[in-house]
Amino acid sequence: MELEKSAMFFSPRSLRAAASNVTHKLLYGHVADLRPMPAVMIDDGPKRSVHRYRSPEGVVPAGPPVLFVPPLAAPARCYDLRRGCSLAEHVVNAGRLSYLLDYGPIGYADRDLGFADWVGEILPGAIRAVSKDAGGQPVQLVGWCLGGIFSLLAAADDPELPIASVAAIATPIDIRRVRLAAPLRPLSRVTRGMEVNVVSTLFGGVPRPLVKGAYQLVGLDKYVLRPYAMLTNLNNTEFLAQIEAVDHFTNTMLAYPGRTIEELYSALLRENALVVDGIEVGGRRIRLGEVRVPVLAIAGRGDGLAPAASVHPLTRVLTGAEEVRFEVAPGGHLGVLTGRSARSATWAHLDRWLDEGTVRHGIRPSRREGLPV
Repeated sequence: MELEKSAMFFSPRSLRAAASNVTHKLLYGHVADLRPMPAVMIDDGPKRSVHRYRSPEGVVPAGPPVLFVPPLAAPARCYDLRRGCSLAEHVVNAGRLSYLLDYGPIGYADRDLGFADWVGEILPGAIRAVSKDAGGQPVQLVGWCLGGIFSLLAAADDPELPIASVAAIATPIDIRRVRLAAPLRPLSRVTRGMEVNVVSTLFGGVPRPLVKGAYQLVGLDKYVLRPYAMLTNLNNTEFLAQIEAVDHFTNTMLAYPGRTIEELYSALLRENALVVDGIEVGGRRIRLGEVRVPVLAIAGRGDGLAPAASVHPLTRVLTGAEEVRFEVAPGGHLGVLTGRSARSATWAHLDRWLDEGTVRHGIRPSRREGLPV
């Protein structure tokens, strides 16, 4: 989220707005509208539930369906942060048939889940379910962070999957370009990942409190300055609502399964496998050069976890893709996806991309015209 600088003007109008926000917060406990977009489940499997968002009344969605693919650890609500600043709301209201993949809670019992499960079974199962529900149309994947990596690997692993395109947002490929990871690389070469194996054995993965703490540590400056920022923006309802929504998001973060974090640590941090010779998944090597569908990559200008330099190599690695487009938009890791400036930047890029996908695959109305969608 971007903590935009905004001075408090002590005009009567500003004072009334500030008083209204404080009163609303005291009476109702919030100023943000955190109601999730209405949806119905269309598929349910192990660590996979797929939901179809309900379209606005009178709207018959058209074009290839859109499937939001979340990363691990972050809740699937990353695409539906709050009303008025929800990518899901934006895409649905644009008349697109839209779906969400949700992995559900991650616990100790999920410690053996690895890339072979996410890329080889869970995501492909969701893609097939969405395509079937949409009358056999190919699916446009939208993945944030690790969700983008999963989407690209699934497309590379099985060219027969009904995938129309992939939009990867804040998806780091070249981990050598992530400065925050630099101190860990020498350590990983010495320990060979022993410290991750110990955590995985004890906790079954990276527990929720540690995931939340790591995310907050990345944006430590924003958390330190938050009281001042809130005080000087008491008259800015949108600013206060965004802070509330991000806090709600952070407080609902999930754990990382043990095997997955071990594979991420080894393949991405130690070997930088995605830009070298591919990643080993279930006994087979998957190379991003085997992706055949069009790919849109969007990086956040202020993203410390996935800086533009770590995302841009997709333009070089995706040698087999029909098209690769790279864009840079304002925002940090979450802000580029669903910050207050995302509508005019990231979402605008995505709108054009999905519109082109509709033209590319032909405009086909939903087969459920007589049913609530």
